[in-house]
Amino acid sequence: MTSYLYALGAILCWASLPAAVGSGLSGLSTESLMFYSFVPAALYLYLQNVALTRSLRLYVPGLTASLWGVAGIFGYHWVYYMAMNNAPLAEAAILATTWSFWIVVFSSVLVFRRIKGSVLATALMGMAGAALVISAGKALSFDAAYMKGYLQALLCGLIWSSFSMALPRLDTRHSPMAAFTVYAAALSTALFLLTGPHPVPDARSLASAVYVGLVPLGLSFFLWNRALATGNLSIIGFLSYLTPPLAVLLVALIHGQHVPGRVLLGMGVIIAASILGKVAVGGGGARESLNGSDKASA
Repeated sequence: MTSYLYALGAILCWASLPAAVGSGLSGLSTESLMFYSFVPAALYLYLQNVALTRSLRLYVPGLTASLWGVAGIFGYHWVYYMAMNNAPLAEAAILATTWSFWIVVFSSVLVFRRIKGSVLATALMGMAGAALVISAGKALSFDAAYMKGYLQALLCGLIWSSFSMALPRLDTRHSPMAAFTVYAAALSTALFLLTGPHPVPDARSLASAVYVGLVPLGLSFFLWNRALATGNLSIIGFLSYLTPPLAVLLVALIHGQHVPGRVLLGMGVIIAASILGKVAVGGGGARESLNGSDKASA
């Protein structure tokens, strides 16, 4: 049960982004956003690691694990930001959220050696609920002119789902998330310098980027790793469908906005899919994790 609380914590971190920063990131280029968010994220995770291990030494995983980390942390976010720039927001967001679907499908294949029809049906049900929320009643239009952005968004789903599936299986003695984020910060800094000069962001944009680094990146990485280390990946995949409706609800709660009925309907569909999905994958038989306290530690 604790692993799913960690997963929900990470999901809340991601869902908090629209309510916390609003349009505060609109004035930042992709390179600036990567730099101003990943540097605080790396610093946060390093200091957290120091507090938890009581050591200034940063654990550095092997080459294979490090390459997975670069692809999953830096690669995902770089491709995600490009997708958001190259395609309409709603359509790109729906395609990017396919990582939840792929986690459910991949974990089903690993556990059952095939794609169970019931698991596939509930995964598609959750995807439909997420699409219902993201579209918020607006007509979706997949224009061929934005094909590059659509493909980038789909690639996001494959990158994050593959990384999430691999994370608990990487041959590491301790959690590698701090090192992965340091890699991402270093690459983001290099990218920022190579594509410069960049204008100094205003106070609001800078504060928004730092929030992204500390919460939707730093804290969420720590919680996500804890969740994946000990939890049922299929169920975690179903839970992650809750990110879009929770984002809408947080905006409504904090900013006093109206919640469209279609958003509530979509959330109901996602919750129903999660319950049915838990039945489809079984109680504990689909658990895919690596045991050991080191895998669950930060």
